[in-house]
Amino acid sequence: MSRLVNRVIVAMLLGVAVYAAFALYTGFDRVSGSLEHYRWSSFALALALATGNYLLRFVKWQYYLKRLGVSGVKPLDSFLVFMSGFVLTVTPGKVGEVFKSAVLWKTHSVPVAQTAPIVVAERLTDVIAIVVLIVIGSTTFHGGLGWAVAGTAAVAAGLSLILWQPPVRALLGFLAGRRGFLGRLAPKLFEAYGSLRIVAAPVALLVPTLLSVIGWGLEALALFLILSGFGEAVPLGRSMFFYATSTLAGALIPVPGGLGVVEGMIREQLVRLSGVSEGAATGSMMLIRFATLWWSVLLGFAALACLRLKFPGKLGDEAALAEPAVK
Repeated sequence: MSRLVNRVIVAMLLGVAVYAAFALYTGFDRVSGSLEHYRWSSFALALALATGNYLLRFVKWQYYLKRLGVSGVKPLDSFLVFMSGFVLTVTPGKVGEVFKSAVLWKTHSVPVAQTAPIVVAERLTDVIAIVVLIVIGSTTFHGGLGWAVAGTAAVAAGLSLILWQPPVRALLGFLAGRRGFLGRLAPKLFEAYGSLRIVAAPVALLVPTLLSVIGWGLEALALFLILSGFGEAVPLGRSMFFYATSTLAGALIPVPGGLGVVEGMIREQLVRLSGVSEGAATGSMMLIRFATLWWSVLLGFAALACLRLKFPGKLGDEAALAEPAVK
């Protein structure tokens, strides 16, 4: 069995343990009782909205590839490569972020150093979008704006580090003068930094950030719909705030897929700040995580299977393929 499958199985077992713990804490009777009367059409719509977010993120991926001058990759191949990155979303080390660049290198000979900076630009625009959603959601109740201020400050600091060249080039020059692995790595880092400045320049952030705001807004809407399936009338703005703050916390804390962190924040905010019943809160948390996390993993495996059929023998053990890209 490949290391890729082993990693995903470990992550799935961790996820099962997390959800079992929440169900035990809530009470299995409360959770099952809420699900007995659930309107499953709401969950189907939530899956569709989450899928819509993935499609918008693919548009971002295409936008960045075009800006970097990457050509010769058919749209269908590019879509499958992009979706394959979701396979490793919940694995330790979070190598899934660079995995699609490694797959693109293997299938179309596009250098990893050229496309890996897209990962940074994607995360940057995602964080900006999450902060925007937090700001919008924070208007629904007192005290929420503090999250927005903190997130905005973090985004501004990260963008400044990317765009302020002297310290970065000084560090890369220092590494280039070293012997051994660091010295050999320096040319690739110079290439990666050049690509990063292209995809993270202010003019290049506008369209992807707008796509991110819409995409993550769709997932926040998915939480609202899932709650409505339980008969819980949580305002859309507040649902948006709960989902966005939980997503940001899961991204900042180094846990694979944010497991445990995102779930705990969503559930507690629903119960403590909106008075959602504990059974419905736990059920909603489980359903939104399946729609926005585990659904993407399933789609990633489907995309990877298609790639292995289209490019037989080129991918091998995908987990081993991704590791050199992040070292």
